[in-house]
Amino acid sequence: MDLYHLIGYGSGLLFIKADMEPASLWPTLALVHVLDAILCAVVANHSARNKILWTLGGLAAGIWALGALFLLPAKKTN
Repeated sequence: MDLYHLIGYGSGLLFIKADMEPASLWPTLALVHVLDAILCAVVANHSARNKILWTLGGLAAGIWALGALFLLPAKKTN
C-alpha cells in the first residue's frame, strides 16, 4: 500500500470517490480537514469541551475526531 492509498482511505476520501486523482487528493484533504476542524470547534464549544484541543484534533484527524466528539457522553455541569 502506498502513501496515496493510505492517506486516501484513512481520511475516507477514497471511499467516496475511489478514482480520485493524486493531484486532487491533497487539496481536497486539506479543505476537508479545515472544515472538520471548524466543526469540531463549534461542537466542542457548544458541549463545554476544550475548543482549542478539539480544533487541533479535527485538523489532524479530520472526520475521525468529529465522530469521536459526537460519540462522547454529555458533560455534566455543576
